[in-house]
Amino acid sequence: MIIKNPQFEVSAVSPKQYPKNNLPEIVLVGKSNVGKSSFVNTMINRKKLARTSSEPGKTRQINFYNMDNSFYFVDLPGYGYSKMSKKEQEQVGNFIEYYLQNREQITLVVFLVDIRHTPTANDKLMYDYIIRAGLPCLILANKADKIAVTKVDSEVKKIQQFLNPMLDITTLPFSSERKSYTDDVWDFLENFLHEAKADN
Repeated sequence: MIIKNPQFEVSAVSPKQYPKNNLPEIVLVGKSNVGKSSFVNTMINRKKLARTSSEPGKTRQINFYNMDNSFYFVDLPGYGYSKMSKKEQEQVGNFIEYYLQNREQITLVVFLVDIRHTPTANDKLMYDYIIRAGLPCLILANKADKIAVTKVDSEVKKIQQFLNPMLDITTLPFSSERKSYTDDVWDFLENFLHEAKADN
């Protein structure tokens, strides 16, 4: 898929600021600094549409990126940032939960984890929450450039077996640095959006 005119639309700090149209929303979920904003930039081949930061916990809003008026990439705040106060972590958690529970336009959750590490307890809690909520999910094993190419498939399998032992959720590798695997992810997203549209 070629996105010709991607636009940053809004940073929402409350539901009143969410877009009012009914475009499908592909939601990016993951812990702080796992690479959600970089994922957006890589997928649309832009360097700075989604603001990235080396400082974890920087994104505290829900950022909506309009993809040619076809769908949104929605970048949720990262969870599990240890330097946030407990109160801040609770606020972020409630903010994420409210959106995931109440936003009817959610079409797919892209759940990002770091391919180099076993998913954390917070990752497992969030993944289980997404599945219990009945939200369609794609697991992305990000930062594949940080390990040897020969190890990518085995690490993806480990992550899938940890999070999804039934193996009924697609898990794909990804790399924002190498731009590897972008075509595979686009193929999945295009097919998913097409099927979702047909169902409606």
